[in-house]
Amino acid sequence: MSAIVYPQRQQQLQKFVQRLGIAVEAKIDWHLLDLALTHPTVSTTANYEQLEFVGDAVVRLAAAELLYEHYSELPVGEFAAIRSILVSDRVLATVADNYGLERYLLLSPSALNDKSGYQSRMAQALEAVVAALYLPSRTLALVRPWLDSHFQAMAATVLADPARQNYKAALQEWSQGLYKTLPEYQVTEIAGGLDAHQRFHAQVQVNGKVIGEGTGRSRKAAEQAAARVAFFTINPHVN
Repeated sequence: MSAIVYPQRQQQLQKFVQRLGIAVEAKIDWHLLDLALTHPTVSTTANYEQLEFVGDAVVRLAAAELLYEHYSELPVGEFAAIRSILVSDRVLATVADNYGLERYLLLSPSALNDKSGYQSRMAQALEAVVAALYLPSRTLALVRPWLDSHFQAMAATVLADPARQNYKAALQEWSQGLYKTLPEYQVTEIAGGLDAHQRFHAQVQVNGKVIGEGTGRSRKAAEQAAARVAFFTINPHVN
């Protein structure tokens, strides 16, 4: 595939591809990859949004293939639960960070300063990159070699977790079974908090008693963190 017009950008993209473990001689559409690493705040028309749409489906396919190959004994419900975690913004952003994607992503100053949107931005860009690598050949040959190890490690972590990392659901099941009531969450935004990962603080009560507290970058994440503390509080033998 032909190189892009700007030699410096071409060099950046080649370095990124090499970080993924892909040879620069591979069948890569450099123009697509450049688009995949261009945030919408840089250009309203030439950006990663359409590629992200395709990449969302491709990432799900890659996760499904891996689960089918390595965990064929699991029921479909388990497949779905684990895949939802593998393709979550949290996991995809972690993968993006592992490969230093942010340094190759073209961003406006306003987006760069938006720390609260970092996780979703990295996940979206990674999905776009996956699409850019998938579309020229319509295969996962340039995707799974660098993505599989991260998905395998996370799948193993989830399978080793009795709550499958969905602590809110596990806590709700316990609360309904024992007290016939649902857990209650109180979430507050941390005033003046500089750490985007701890923007919100949550408490969870069951039967009128606070049994867990946690923080997170979103209300949902804070609730999940509080539920995790509560889960291991009521199950001290599990870890």
